Amino acid sequence: MLVKKIGVLKLACLSTIMLLFIHEAQSYSESSAESYGITYSFKGGNSKAIYLSDQDGKSPVKIVKATSSDGYPAVSPSGDKVTFYGKYDNFKTWSIHTVDITGLNLKRLTSKKYVWDSAPAWSLDGMTIAFAREYENKEGVWQEEIWLMNADGSEQRQIKNLEGRAPEFMPDGRLLYQSKASPSQISIANLDGSEVIQLTQDDTDNMSPQISPDGTKIAYLSNRDGNQEVYVMDIDGTNKKRLTRNDIQEWDPSWSPDGTKVYFASENVFGFYDVFSINVDGTSIKKILQNSSQATVVPGLDQETLKKLKKTSERQ
Repeated sequence: MLVKKIGVLKLACLSTIMLLFIHEAQSYSESSAESYGITYSFKGGNSKAIYLSDQDGKSPVKIVKATSSDGYPAVSPSGDKVTFYGKYDNFKTWSIHTVDITGLNLKRLTSKKYVWDSAPAWSLDGMTIAFAREYENKEGVWQEEIWLMNADGSEQRQIKNLEGRAPEFMPDGRLLYQSKASPSQISIANLDGSEVIQLTQDDTDNMSPQISPDGTKIAYLSNRDGNQEVYVMDIDGTNKKRLTRNDIQEWDPSWSPDGTKVYFASENVFGFYDVFSINVDGTSIKKILQNSSQATVVPGLDQETLKKLKKTSERQ
């Protein structure tokens, strides 16, 4: 009888521990899902620098001091590094860089003179960076190329069969990009440039595609209704839907981690840009940042982390 009671007590204790464990795991999961920040390019004076903030644009922390025009920040899947472009060589070269999320260990990855390297994007395993390279060739023709490199800058190689910009890795390993066409269109291709699938066929420009976190939708820019607005469509190019409706141009769409919001930049009356968020159904537009653009999310970035990063930034 005593053995039975002890067995029941052990089972009760074990059940309690398991319930506590499940509760803690759920709380952590919910907290992680809700906690995210954004990294963005902020224009102050004649230069632009890379910042972090919470998801509402509060508690800003500068992580990269401006060279002159730093932009297109993108956070690695592990969340510990940011890649971006910056102007060098007296504005003759735009090159790709990485920096730790703390602002330390700044590293220049590309250094080819007289080209514009921009729009870096991480592969899902964090091992590869895709980027766009633009330049004028010897014949005076503007070139738009898509390149790949290892995350440390090694093994830089052009995807020979692709012309375009704004590359983005898809969950299945293919590349989503804005093709060089007139007008420009949104396409998908393998990393070797094969099996190109064109998703848009409008007589106007379609640009800056961004894949949703669950891989089912694409946010992008389009002039199809007479003004450059933010749209979403399904991954196969169907169900196109316009989100923004105004008389000014929108830029740089990106997704919230849960896929319910799209961030974008919009030109203000002073000729600068402000960052807004909008629900994916087109409701609840909200201004997040002033004099800023090119905002992308940083999953797991909470207020406590921002405070620590701010202290680190102030000591540098």
